[in-house]
Amino acid sequence: MKKILIFLVLTFSLVVLSGCNGKTPAPGTKARVGTWKTAQTIQPFLYEKYLADQYQVEVLPFTNPGDQKAALLAGSLDMCGSTVALALTAASKGEPVVAVCGLCNKCSALVVRKDSEIHKPSDLKGKKIAYVPGTMHHVLLLEVLRRAGLDPEKDVHLTRVDFFDMGQALSQGAVDAFLSGEPYPSLAVVNGYGRILAYPYYGEDIGTINAVMITTRDKIKNNRRLIQQLVNAHAMATEQLKSRPEEWLNLASRFGTDRKVLDVAVGNMELAWDLDKEYVQRAKNLAKRMKELGMISQMPDVDALFDLSFVEEARKNMGK
Repeated sequence: MKKILIFLVLTFSLVVLSGCNGKTPAPGTKARVGTWKTAQTIQPFLYEKYLADQYQVEVLPFTNPGDQKAALLAGSLDMCGSTVALALTAASKGEPVVAVCGLCNKCSALVVRKDSEIHKPSDLKGKKIAYVPGTMHHVLLLEVLRRAGLDPEKDVHLTRVDFFDMGQALSQGAVDAFLSGEPYPSLAVVNGYGRILAYPYYGEDIGTINAVMITTRDKIKNNRRLIQQLVNAHAMATEQLKSRPEEWLNLASRFGTDRKVLDVAVGNMELAWDLDKEYVQRAKNLAKRMKELGMISQMPDVDALFDLSFVEEARKNMGK
């Protein structure tokens, strides 16, 4: 976690550099932000461009949202990524997390072996499915099974497999299917061992919400200005990347994912930053479904989980 990759945007091109920008910030102005090294969670690597030398940003890459949240609660991060499902789970347990802006939408896919006889979700009966518990993909998988009339405890074999290992497990026949976020579904397609069975999303009551950026109540209380500046930078970075999709994908390919894989995945990825009352309502609907599915034991205070004041200020900052 001590190794840092900070991505700077120079003039009109996006260039990846290691280390920092060589400018010495004032004492106490370092910000630590956690995220995944994927195309849909790339924005923190661009924050420094928009902070006007106010903060030096240390971006720490993680492989799962649970570790990011743990580091945030331990005080090692100022802000980090989280799936909405994980944030709702944390809030249901009384953990002091606060969602301050969006991160990404969509990005999930249910994948089966290319030569499989599985052609619809009901064909998954008796099959072994890889998943990561407690994630947005877990919620979606349970929903897919429910709609197909399958009991996740009796009709299928759910197997815990890390996202990075799902492709190998599928290609070697260790599992029959997996539900994961990009780029792993598209990687399975491009490499010829998998095919997309479904892009599982809820109806309009929940939509395609996926991940947000979170901080803690203490961080907001003690350094609200820092969190606001990070959200402002996040919003501007998101808008820049959305307006220049070629540069976005080229930059994302430097995480190690082949550009041709990203070209397949791009239709299933959506960068985000804004939050509104409709988003919060969708999160409430998701929390209800999670409780019905047995993923949480009690409903969280969703209104307290989301603080919309940061995106409202970011809109003003961007003239929106």
